[in-house]
Amino acid sequence: MARLYANENFPVEVVHRLRELGHDVLTTHDTGRSNQRIEDDAVLRFAFESHRCVITINRKDFMRLHRSHPDHAGIIVCTENRDFEAFAHRVDEKIKREPELARKLVRVVRGQKADQ
Repeated sequence: MARLYANENFPVEVVHRLRELGHDVLTTHDTGRSNQRIEDDAVLRFAFESHRCVITINRKDFMRLHRSHPDHAGIIVCTENRDFEAFAHRVDEKIKREPELARKLVRVVRGQKADQ
């Protein structure tokens, strides 16, 4: 399973479900970094140093970071989805299809089937 770092805006309900599915998910709250307005590049750097893939709903900024800083432990960008169970399963399926997350940008889009 994946080692993930959920940034501040990622739904905690999805984090809990991903953990139930066997993923090792660390959050900004877990690290004492929430509510500090930490810049996205610092989030990506912390994840890289911790050997964790960033998971976020902050799609535009992290897609830009992927282009400008391609050497990272992986970035999963997601669209918001209030069906937390489906959201977590969609992320889980995408992760299972990627043998290696490092240096990859993975998109998880609401309504998209896992095989797309």
